[in-house]
Amino acid sequence: MQPVPGPAFAGQPAPAPTHPGQPISTPAHPAQPTTAPVHPASAPAHPGQPVAGPTYPGQPISGPAYPGQPTAGSALPGQSAPGPVYPGGAAGGTGRGRRLPVVALVLAGMLAVVAGVQAYQIHRLDGRLAATDRRLADAQGADGSRLDGLEKRAEALEKQAGSAFNPEAVASAVLPSVFRVSAGQFTGTAFAIGKPPSGGGTMLLTNFHVVESVYDGGGRKVFLERTGQRFEATIVKVDKDKDLAQLRSTARFTGLVAARTPVKSGQQIVVVGAPLGLQDSVTTGVVSAFRPDEGGSGPVIQFDAPINPGNSGGPVINGSKEVVGIATAKARDAEGIGLAVPIKTACDTFTLC
Repeated sequence: MQPVPGPAFAGQPAPAPTHPGQPISTPAHPAQPTTAPVHPASAPAHPGQPVAGPTYPGQPISGPAYPGQPTAGSALPGQSAPGPVYPGGAAGGTGRGRRLPVVALVLAGMLAVVAGVQAYQIHRLDGRLAATDRRLADAQGADGSRLDGLEKRAEALEKQAGSAFNPEAVASAVLPSVFRVSAGQFTGTAFAIGKPPSGGGTMLLTNFHVVESVYDGGGRKVFLERTGQRFEATIVKVDKDKDLAQLRSTARFTGLVAARTPVKSGQQIVVVGAPLGLQDSVTTGVVSAFRPDEGGSGPVIQFDAPINPGNSGGPVINGSKEVVGIATAKARDAEGIGLAVPIKTACDTFTLC
């Protein structure tokens, strides 16, 4: 059943037909709008669609809203309508998009500051390392100078120690080359001298009066004794005036070295021999004087080291372990007066040394 519409007045449009569930419009009067203002309840409603609010003069009518889409607010006169807002998006291109360049500039400035600080620290560290290297080089140079000074002082002390008279060192170096000579009924001393001869063996020197009885008797064989050992030797040459005799043995011994410079008064010496047959006897003293040739027998060395029969033919040694003379005799009825033939005389006589 449909309700019957009311009467229509002149100049008033006929109302639209009504449908079930639609409200009936009220009669229109002159000077009144045909339709009444639309209220929220008067807008057609569709299932699940929200009802639009009332419209006012100058206010745009919003479009239909869909589920999940926010409804745009009203725009005031002179204000641009905002664009749609999407979840997670910035409205109108403002906000974080404009902040990004500023943040980048700040970060770049901070990085520049950090890099500058690090460069400054590295520069300072390089300077400290260079200063440390210089101090180390200076210290090493000073240490090197001190070391050179110590080495020079050590060399000077070694030379001084070497020049110092050491009878023990002299005796230990000389004794293996000194022997007791047994010539018939007589004994004396002989020592190896110089380099080995071309035919091998060893050359030795002694006094002529030590081997005189054997030589004058036509014999040439004598014996060298040391530390329980006995070696045969041959009389090669003699000089009666200079009281010298040259011996040769087939055994090999270390020859002593002849001094190149003459002795001086006060020079310390060591005399090695077999006084009274006592082997490896050592006495010390100084050179008392160098006596020139008297009566054609040649120069002699006077020294104060004690000697006795059996020392004849033994070497007189200086502090450098060199032979300076051959002990020959001692003054009778006197003490501290010994005599020796200079080694140069023996070397020149027998072309030795």
